[in-house]
Amino acid sequence: MKPVWAIGLMTGTVLDGMVDVAAIRTDGVDVQELGPWKLIPYAPELRKLLAETVAAALAWQFEGPEPPIFRAAEEAITRAQTEAVRQFFAESGLSAEEVAIIGFHGQTVLHRPPAPGRQGDTRQLGDGQWMARRLGMRVAYDFRTADMRAGGQGAPLAAIYHVALLRRVGAQPNSAVLNLGGVGNITWWGGAGRGAAGQGAAGRGEADEVVAFDTGPANAPLNDWVARHGLGEMDRDGVLARQGRVDEGRLAALLQHPYFSAPPPKSLDRYSFPATVVSGLSAADGAATLTASIGATVCRALDRLPQRPEKLIVCGGGRRNPAIIDAIRERAHVEPVLGETVGWRGDAVEAECFAYLAVRTAYALPITFPLTTGVRTPMTGGRLANAA
Repeated sequence: MKPVWAIGLMTGTVLDGMVDVAAIRTDGVDVQELGPWKLIPYAPELRKLLAETVAAALAWQFEGPEPPIFRAAEEAITRAQTEAVRQFFAESGLSAEEVAIIGFHGQTVLHRPPAPGRQGDTRQLGDGQWMARRLGMRVAYDFRTADMRAGGQGAPLAAIYHVALLRRVGAQPNSAVLNLGGVGNITWWGGAGRGAAGQGAAGRGEADEVVAFDTGPANAPLNDWVARHGLGEMDRDGVLARQGRVDEGRLAALLQHPYFSAPPPKSLDRYSFPATVVSGLSAADGAATLTASIGATVCRALDRLPQRPEKLIVCGGGRRNPAIIDAIRERAHVEPVLGETVGWRGDAVEAECFAYLAVRTAYALPITFPLTTGVRTPMTGGRLANAA
């Protein structure tokens, strides 16, 4: 398979108003080169529309026809991210002619994991066909639906890319990657060969040595708590949490939730654990407790892995909060290593992932596996939209 340049687009569930755009050169197995990347902001009116759309999605819960606001939001998101690609080309030095495909994740507005007697469902807003026509480029999109229709969790999707990054930096077996977005997710790699990344993924091989699942709440409830108190959009540098005291009783009650004792594969929606779990506490104590919950739930996740990892590499927005990193160190009993320490771009990994998954989609390679989403066999995924 020929290495090609691909662009990935990602907007997270924390609704931070940013589009992550990143380019990589890959054959869908190894990552030959990390290209330019940018964070491009949405217009304020689109951020407001997205907040209203998520509220409508939470009321809808996949019951009955979709809320009418979805159509307007999907059009606005697709236009904004199409313009973000054009801006990226104008400012990055990479041309459209050099890029083979775009991986367009879209905006998740609702994710319902499967439950006994009920298939899971997910909704990402984004019109890949429209983007492909406007840009005159091939676009891969809708990466989660096929997995969920086959009985999988539809998340997390980053596992196979995390493994490619671990191989790229020569990580030893029994390494793990923790991504701290709105929700936390972990990938553990046993390091037995190369199978799942390449053609051998149809059977056994490395797919049996990769475990991934959502760890629990991460930035989302903490950000919501800070915003609710009129203290900004996030607990920048952990300042608020460091002023508070952890309510150990509230934390212990949170950890009694059956999610944390359930075996993987498993996944969460951004609102599965809302900030209301600390209602009644002061702003500082609530922030301290929610921060501690990240470390405590990571600890539970590490205990669910085949082995506790010798190295835990942390990426995603939460890695920039030193109070969160301290909570992981103290409560998960592991030494977290920031992605930058091993040469990764911590803010770009998710966008890079969808560039990687786009190439795998184009080459008909699997993107989800029994031990990452719970699907029965390794599955290809994503839909392809051509320029014409």
